Amino acid sequence: MKITVVGAGAVGATTADNIVRRELAEEVVLVDIKEGLSEGKALDMFQTATLLEFDTKITGSTNDYSKTAGSDVVVITSGIPRKPGMTREELIGTNAGIVKSVVDNALKYSPDAIFVIVSNPMDTMTYLTLKESGLPKNRIIGMGGILDSSRFKTYLSLAIGCQPNDLHATVIGGHGDTTMIPLTRLATYNGVPVSQFLSADQLKQVAADTMVGGATLTKLIGTSAWYAPGASSALLVESIVRDQKRVFPCCVYLDGEYGQSDICLGVPVVIGRTGWERIIDYKLNSEEQDAFSKSADAVRNMNNVLATLSL
Repeated sequence: MKITVVGAGAVGATTADNIVRRELAEEVVLVDIKEGLSEGKALDMFQTATLLEFDTKITGSTNDYSKTAGSDVVVITSGIPRKPGMTREELIGTNAGIVKSVVDNALKYSPDAIFVIVSNPMDTMTYLTLKESGLPKNRIIGMGGILDSSRFKTYLSLAIGCQPNDLHATVIGGHGDTTMIPLTRLATYNGVPVSQFLSADQLKQVAADTMVGGATLTKLIGTSAWYAPGASSALLVESIVRDQKRVFPCCVYLDGEYGQSDICLGVPVVIGRTGWERIIDYKLNSEEQDAFSKSADAVRNMNNVLATLSL
């Protein structure tokens, strides 16, 4: 098993670090355009092998994709991060060109790879990757819903006063401050609806906090978060390489499911060795379906911007 992580910034390096700690591959390649950055971080990580007792080989490459040849999974985290006050949508012009270049280069050496998209705006970058690569839809997966759901569980646990791991809670829709949909109706605490522990107003506040979870961190830190995004990416990669068949909310191509077509959007899917295997129907009620349709409209408007760019 060989995994490539493109982008050696905070998110990419944290993703690679989580992957090697979980021993998900024989080799991990870290790629970046900045001279020496990926090599340095790869060497630093490799020097933890005897301390953390893993045997994964880690190498770095400055924009030399020949070193990524034969990768089973390619994780794309490259692009400029968000700054305070910046929306994910504002990144589209710059990051679309970066992601297109990465996909083209990675495919030359790893035509059979599964692509995991982390770069923002993630839904549009996932759609771009699908259209640019020409790959089967099951091999293109956007990570965002896993991260959003982890934040949802965090805010629920703080409100209830319980362990996050005892919660099952899912966020679907777009990976954006106004497009994600925390499914409070379906959230449970050890099988019991969270509505039995929190009032309607408390649940609305949890959902609101979840939706601006990324922006909250950007304001506090001064840039995009990386610990939870990196861990979320590695968790998705683990389900792929170990064929775990876990159900995660991921951004995938819809062809009629949830009432949408020709768009990549977050829905619950089964993740295994061939990528995403099938979409799970959560039987949304009318309010949730309406929110999902509005989310799709917003994401589709972002996708339309791609046609105006010279890529």
